[in-house]
Amino acid sequence: MPTASRSRTARPTTGRPLTVRTVQLGRALMAAVAAIMITFSPDHSAAVGLSVFGGFAIVTSLVLIVSVIVVHEAGRRWPAVLMGAITLVLGMAASIPAWRTDALFFVLVIAWAALTGLVELIWGIRTRGQEGSRDAITIGALGLLLALLLLVIPVGFVQNYAVDGQAFSLTGIILGVGMFGAYAAVVAVFLGIAGLAPAPKGADRTDGADRLADHGGEA
Repeated sequence: MPTASRSRTARPTTGRPLTVRTVQLGRALMAAVAAIMITFSPDHSAAVGLSVFGGFAIVTSLVLIVSVIVVHEAGRRWPAVLMGAITLVLGMAASIPAWRTDALFFVLVIAWAALTGLVELIWGIRTRGQEGSRDAITIGALGLLLALLLLVIPVGFVQNYAVDGQAFSLTGIILGVGMFGAYAAVVAVFLGIAGLAPAPKGADRTDGADRLADHGGEA
């Protein structure tokens, strides 16, 4: 009788409402939406760039925060906690219309890309060999690359040119928003493929299991 009782109580922990790959797909979807919005927008101003980044960051932070509760086991939650907190705070700052200037776009996106990229890169290196570690290393490196590219773009850069007699201007903010859009597109494709790829053997025993029964564990 005690054995049957233990089996009944343990059975719910086999469910997997969210896994590492589910989180990857959620992040890929948010990145894809951001990439599409920037790609098909004729306006690459700071207002548009920060609006897209703000929405992307806030929803992505929610995905990361949920993963802290139902995906990652005790002792391995700190990267998602850090990335979720950083992404949420900077996303909310980007969502304040009165603050949307060219300089703020560069400050927020560079800070976000550098901080979250570094955290994710360290996470991937420390968990090398486990499910999602290679993807974390790649996405972390892409974040650091985005921060570096934005750092070398002068905020006040303006290059006037003409095409078929029509005058145009290429500015720093256009380049910056375009860089973020390109980053989002690459991340969407990469995480989408990673999330849909077959899970490696033993992944259920590493980091993808349902952690709803582990709420009381240490973070």
